[in-house]
Order: sequence, then C-alpha cells, then structure tokens
Amino acid sequence: MARELKTAPSVASRKKIEEKPVEFAFGKENFMITYIGLALIVVGFVCMLGGGSDDPKVFNYAIFDFQRLTLSPILIMAGYIVEIFAIMKKPKS
Repeated sequence: MARELKTAPSVASRKKIEEKPVEFAFGKENFMITYIGLALIVVGFVCMLGGGSDDPKVFNYAIFDFQRLTLSPILIMAGYIVEIFAIMKKPKS
C-alpha cells in the first residue's frame, strides 16, 4: 500500500516545454483581412452621414439618395461578411 511519489519534471524537460513557439489563433493575413472588413464597415457608416436640413420646417429629400439607402448598407454587410471570413480562415503555418 505504499504510494509512489511523483517527482517534478527535470530541468531538461522543463526547457523543452518552455521552448515551444507560441501559436496564435490569428495570423498576419487574418489581421489584414480584419482591418479591411473594419474599414468597409466604417466607410459604410460614414456614407450614411448627412442629408439633414438646416431649417426644421423644410424637408430635405437628400436622405433618400442612392448613397444612403443602397450603397451604405451594401458596404456594411460586405464588411461583416469579410469579418466572418477573417475569423474563419485558417492561418498559414
């Protein structure tokens, strides 16, 4: 009924453990794709700005132009799709 004592790992085995290179979940290419997606999202939101009127009694039809109703949502959705792709892409070893 004698228990065996576990010994601490030797110095040589500890060095082997410490010398393993750190692998990140994202590679350099993933970060570049992420920044491109963020830029698309920011540009989409910037395209939505403006179109207001200085006089509250006057309606400005500029809020219904192509840039605000069509282009901006397309850019924002494209940015989110690029972000999903950047997260899912496996980094090169």
